[in-house]
Amino acid sequence: MRPSPNQMSERERAAGSVIVCGFDGTQPPRQVYGWLEAQTVAGLILFKRNIDGVDQAAALIASCTARSDPALPILVCVDQEGGRVARFGEPVLRLPPMKTLAAAGDTRLTRDAAKVLGRQLRAIGINLDFAPVLDVDTNPNNPVIGDRAFGCTPDVVIEHALAFADGLQDGGVLSSGKHFPGHGDTDLDSHVALPTLRHDRARLDEVELRPFRAAAQRIPSIMTAHVVFEAVDRSVPATMSAAAIGQLLREDVGFEGAVFSDDLEMKAVTERYSVEEAGVRAIEAGCDLLLVCSDLDAAARLREALAAEAS
Repeated sequence: MRPSPNQMSERERAAGSVIVCGFDGTQPPRQVYGWLEAQTVAGLILFKRNIDGVDQAAALIASCTARSDPALPILVCVDQEGGRVARFGEPVLRLPPMKTLAAAGDTRLTRDAAKVLGRQLRAIGINLDFAPVLDVDTNPNNPVIGDRAFGCTPDVVIEHALAFADGLQDGGVLSSGKHFPGHGDTDLDSHVALPTLRHDRARLDEVELRPFRAAAQRIPSIMTAHVVFEAVDRSVPATMSAAAIGQLLREDVGFEGAVFSDDLEMKAVTERYSVEEAGVRAIEAGCDLLLVCSDLDAAARLREALAAEAS
């Protein structure tokens, strides 16, 4: 028996409720407005390509939230860490790289800086910042983390990353720690290739996992890493691994908040899987929300795939 239109609509809404999408340009496409009105997307992520000043960004966000159900507010997300990862320019606070901020040795300063940033982002309409980085910078040849991390030891990362998360919360913005179980010692960038970390479990417990354990009761969401951790699961990246998400993060670390996938359009994923297959696998592994950061057609196909899985 074929599902009724109402049943299919409910399935599509349920499937869309796990997808956060991005788009090109400084004005949302009509397709995005339609998804917001139909409640078939969980939220949006903004990049520099979407931002031409704070007034324009605030108007863009307002035009989107006006089309969503006030009882079911959408996520409006951004990567605003500081240093080289900052989507907003002035007059939003321009923070140095997190390693430079932490080098001052003052967690109060770190928290205050994040509080100012959080207040500014919230005034624009952002309600979730994909920060802080919980990775430990232990590999000088790492092409993607480096000074985005707060330091080279778990203790420094714990002190300052949690202070940063607290500051964002003080400013009215949700935080998201990344990239679980740890991207700091890879020698490949998961945007362009699939890294593998070969450390044994004892080393992961000693270094990579310590910040995530410390953050488990302090940070409302975690973002996964598109990295294979041989001591956890040799077969798939952590984003698609039930051993990494369902067992290690949920059961062992004890994290009860929301779990975001990193962008499913990154080459660490797309060289091996379609966005649809990766997204279904990520949900099965224990992710709660899926990022599809630019391709709206891929986001639509993913929603259809998830709805089909639920049938």
